[in-house]
Order: sequence, then structure tokens, then C-alpha cells
Amino acid sequence: MSLLISFLLTVHVIVCLLLVLVVLMQLPRSEGLGAAFGGSVTQDIFGAQTTNVLAKFTVWLGVAFFVLTLILAVAYARKDAGDTAVQRQLKAAAAATAPAVAGTPAAAPAASVAPAASPVAVETSATPAPEASASPAASAAPSASPVATP
Repeated sequence: MSLLISFLLTVHVIVCLLLVLVVLMQLPRSEGLGAAFGGSVTQDIFGAQTTNVLAKFTVWLGVAFFVLTLILAVAYARKDAGDTAVQRQLKAAAAATAPAVAGTPAAAPAASVAPAASPVAVETSATPAPEASASPAASAAPSASPVATP
């Protein structure tokens, strides 16, 4: 993409310079700046109908200028259309929670491998179970820490 943008930008600058040159070469009604290039030079190069040739060339260069400008605008927009701010925040949040989720299963098997000497020892060394909520879904889920029953 970068190579295409560089090429189009080079062509765009050349079109701009040619457009300026062609506009300055046109003979105005009062022979203004067109006379600086020599009144007969443009007639010798392009023939007697220099006004028509230069006017058509100006139109074509103007169209090329606008088309290249639009293409460059789209190319720059696609080049810079990486992640939006919301996408970056979502990726950062996912990256922040990913180690915590990945660390939980690794810690659970290590705790279950260690034999418990007595239920009292397990209760003091393990983290306390979260408070039971009133929702039926929370009561249906098994608790992570063992609870001694009387």
C-alpha cells in the first residue's frame, strides 16, 4: 500500500506542475503572462490553434488532478484505518483478562492434587467460598472449596 501511495503522490505532483505550466502558457485576452514565453513559441509548437489545445490539455490535467486526489484520499484512509479506539479498548480488556482466566485452571488442578489431612485443615488453608446468592443459578453451581457438613 505504501508503494502505491508513493507512486500516486509522485504522479500527482507531476500533474500539478504540468497544470501550473499549462495555465501559465495560455494566452489571455490581454496577452499577460503568456507573452513572457514568446507569443510565437506556443504557436510554433502547438500550431495556430494553441488556445484550443492548451484549453483541452488544462481540462484533462484538471480531471487527472481531481481523480488522483480522490484515489490518494481513499488510499490514505485505508492505510490509517487500523483499529478504532473501541477496538483497541476491547483488545486491551481481553488481553488483561486472558492471563487471569488462563491462570485459574492451572491453579485448580494443583490444589486438587494435594491431599487433605482433615476437613478442618482444608477449610483454614483454602479461600472461603463466596456468599451464596438468592438466585437459583448460583445455588446450582458447585462450590470450589469443600464445605464440612455436620
